[in-house]
Amino acid sequence: MKRFAIAAVAVCVAAFLVTPLTAQQGPPPPVVAKPEELAQIRAKTEQIEAIVAGSRGADATLKGDVAVYAHAGHMLLEYPELFGTQAAIDHAMETLDSGIAKAKALQAGQAPWTQGNSRLYAYTSKIDGSLQPYHVSLPANYDPSKPARLYVWLHGRQNNTTEAAFIYSFDHPRGPGNAPVADNGQIQIDLFGRLNGGGWHFGGEADVFEAIAAAKQRFKIDDKRILLRGFSMGGEGAWNIALHYPDKFAAAEIGAGTWSRRASMPGLKPWQYPVLNIWENMEQWALNGFNLPIAGHDGDRDDQIPYLPGPAPQPNRGQLESSLRTRAQLEKEGFASLGEPNFLRSQGAPDIWLISRDTGHGTSPLVRTQLDAFLKEWGDAGQGSPGRIRFVTYTTRYNSDYWVKVDAMERLYERADVDATRRNDGRYDITTHNVARLVLTETTHARSIAIDGQTLAVKPAAAITLRKTGGKWAVDRNGALPGLHKTHALQGPIDDAFLEPFLLVKPTGAAWNAGVNAQALRTLARFDRLWGKYFRGHPFVKDDKDVTAADIANYHLVLFGDPGSNRLMAKVMGKLPLKWSRQSVTLAGTNYDAAENFPALIYPNPLNPKKYVVLNTGLTIAEREYNGDYGMPLYGDYAVVKVNPAAEVPDLVTARFFDNSWRVK
Repeated sequence: MKRFAIAAVAVCVAAFLVTPLTAQQGPPPPVVAKPEELAQIRAKTEQIEAIVAGSRGADATLKGDVAVYAHAGHMLLEYPELFGTQAAIDHAMETLDSGIAKAKALQAGQAPWTQGNSRLYAYTSKIDGSLQPYHVSLPANYDPSKPARLYVWLHGRQNNTTEAAFIYSFDHPRGPGNAPVADNGQIQIDLFGRLNGGGWHFGGEADVFEAIAAAKQRFKIDDKRILLRGFSMGGEGAWNIALHYPDKFAAAEIGAGTWSRRASMPGLKPWQYPVLNIWENMEQWALNGFNLPIAGHDGDRDDQIPYLPGPAPQPNRGQLESSLRTRAQLEKEGFASLGEPNFLRSQGAPDIWLISRDTGHGTSPLVRTQLDAFLKEWGDAGQGSPGRIRFVTYTTRYNSDYWVKVDAMERLYERADVDATRRNDGRYDITTHNVARLVLTETTHARSIAIDGQTLAVKPAAAITLRKTGGKWAVDRNGALPGLHKTHALQGPIDDAFLEPFLLVKPTGAAWNAGVNAQALRTLARFDRLWGKYFRGHPFVKDDKDVTAADIANYHLVLFGDPGSNRLMAKVMGKLPLKWSRQSVTLAGTNYDAAENFPALIYPNPLNPKKYVVLNTGLTIAEREYNGDYGMPLYGDYAVVKVNPAAEVPDLVTARFFDNSWRVK
């Protein structure tokens, strides 16, 4: 099977950790596309667009497969600094020529790219409406009438591999790189991942599930046999995806990957430490390998930076550290590792830990064979609903493991865990820690639930909700909790809104304070530019007067301006936990001069409490982290910021979190 060769050798060093080389050591300066080259790219892009637009009778999905070439062209024109080399420019020209050929075939009622075992497709992202390419490899003896297992591949670092370069790599494969993956009858999808997808977070995380959904629309996929694979930064992404979503995959093969140690560093603000438990402590989520078979691996001579920030002058084993530390955490949870030093198995859990001998940042042929056997074993077995679940989380964003859902926590961003066993006679034995509300599904035969020393009689139902009040559990028969509560996908922080479809709303009215309004618009423009450059599709944007009821129902609303300039902000202001007038902003009991201070926050939207409303900020992460391994949220749930006329983003005055009922602490 073909593989994205770049993925096998991609370097996982975060951009902000790279040490500049001297003039003698460094590569030549990046090549800048000439005006005539950009003119050619524009002409080819417009030709593809015109042909697709004229193919009115064509299938919409097939049109997307061709229109992605025009999207690639527009991205090249908007961000030509990502070219870097003359080869990249030349390859882009060839890719656009291929797009023109496909457009002409579409116009003639043909779709030759849907034939053969190597196919390049696209899907439309729900997050921002952008077209995202992905590659499909079919097995040698593919039978479209039978459901197939699916391998999902996450590539390593590719700081400037644009859509055009991604497409070109499959039209002009350079060989398999490492030993090819064994053909077990699987379909494999290689994801573009929006360059690096913020380390496979935000749009990059959504990419994984949107691409799987797109593949299901075209092929018969066995839902119980979807396996996740990744290496290098793709390994970092796979740790994130696998351990956050342990019930979504039959198994995960995870090679290398960075991990973070920022939580152990001094100097961060108090509101910055808690959110590091969302993505940057992945080894502490290791218990979720109890219900998800994981094969962690890397070479014993890996020389890549293992964690961010970089290591102190002390021995380390490169990105092999990620699987070593995850295995060590699982051992702390009570699952000893037994076997040979380079092939250990977790006792009582389905996980294995492999080391490629005499190998750098890669995979030896022997370990590749062992990994293939692992993939075959669990692909053959497929997923089944387990009788016992061990699950850990630090946020209700990632709250589900088969028939267990943590619907509310006592303390967000601290460890919460569940140990649940169901018996054939309808009895359940459950212990919890830091859980306030628990939803059990697949409970049509339930009779009693023993939880944390209590025994509750229950009636069989499709789902049973338990609520803890004053240290006592009871069956909650009232459905959703009354009032506002932090629960799944409505728990913050601000950056949580950008994991799902969102709409930026521009002000059109008269601002109370011109400086504040101008700063908000600079923040909007910066976010639109950075999302476009690094997440490869501009966000949805509307003027406040044009927002519809459907928009309010379907999107998190991100409002910019002040209550004078943005009519939607004025509409929700009375139901947000702050006061804002022309003269002052009052938040958390403190008054601020509204001439230069204004709020940035996230809150359940009073117009639709199932979605967020966000004020005056996009992603709060630093610019360099859009294209890095981790994006650390900087604001928490709410902040007060101050106008800085010389900057795109305002100065931070203070930031904090709301409590579990969305109140100011």
